Amino acid sequence: MFAKTTPGSATEAVDLALAGGNVKGRSLWEDAFRRLRANKAAVISVSLLIIITLAAILVPMLHPHPYDEIYWDYIQAPPDIQAGFLFGTDTNGRDLFVRSMYGVRVSLMVGIVATSVSLLIGVTYGAISGYMGGRTDNIMMRIVDIMYSMPFMFFVIMLMVVFGRHIFLIFAALGAVEWLTMARIVRGQALSIKNREFVEAARASGVSNFNIIRRHIVPNALGPVIVYVTLTIPQVILIESFLSFLGLGVQEPMTSLGVLISEGAQQMESAPWTLLFPATILAAILFCFNFIGDGLRDALDPRDR
Repeated sequence: MFAKTTPGSATEAVDLALAGGNVKGRSLWEDAFRRLRANKAAVISVSLLIIITLAAILVPMLHPHPYDEIYWDYIQAPPDIQAGFLFGTDTNGRDLFVRSMYGVRVSLMVGIVATSVSLLIGVTYGAISGYMGGRTDNIMMRIVDIMYSMPFMFFVIMLMVVFGRHIFLIFAALGAVEWLTMARIVRGQALSIKNREFVEAARASGVSNFNIIRRHIVPNALGPVIVYVTLTIPQVILIESFLSFLGLGVQEPMTSLGVLISEGAQQMESAPWTLLFPATILAAILFCFNFIGDGLRDALDPRDR
């Protein structure tokens, strides 16, 4: 008949009463961050990605061998630590280690900038479509369906042919075709959020549609968006590598991991190190982003709380 209490619970109740009930609770974002830190694969991936990024920034500036200098005595030389060529040299006698780090820099820039363009277009488009609903939503989604039906790679190549092959135009071209899935994700979130009580209260208070989308719809859709961003970056890097492999990406003297892999594939039998090192770095970057995305998905999933 009487509730059974334990000494621990009684002590906690007394401490809470003595403290005047002043116990600070954790927000959902703090709780998600704690869950992310408990994911060892995600933490290791973040650490490795930071190391690779710092190396890509610092090595080309501090290394004694410039990325575009040709060493005639070391044409296609294997790795030689005494000579300072940690990854060996390529077919033109250039230091492969410095070029790999420079390629990481370019590939990460492509991934981050193109994903930012995709994020800006996709979140704006999807939030407006989902919140407005009705005929507006129907028309906007049919446009997305039409763009989905277009051959993706053909569309990217067409944009590059029309606007040129400058590296920043490659960023924009990739971001301009990667926003479709982002728009669908945000649109689905907006459809479920727009009928919530706080949105109805804002609408009844006379808040404009623009402010409702900016202050209520978009912030509450950030969870799935953040997860998808971490999965979009490696996808964009892989697409840029494929374009560079075809000779449509970054042009000499600049380089990217895709260009290095393309050059290494042609010399795979005579100089396997020219393919092994850039491919390993690219695989490590892709694995890191995928593990981080999985960790964020688990941390932000409300069903697991």
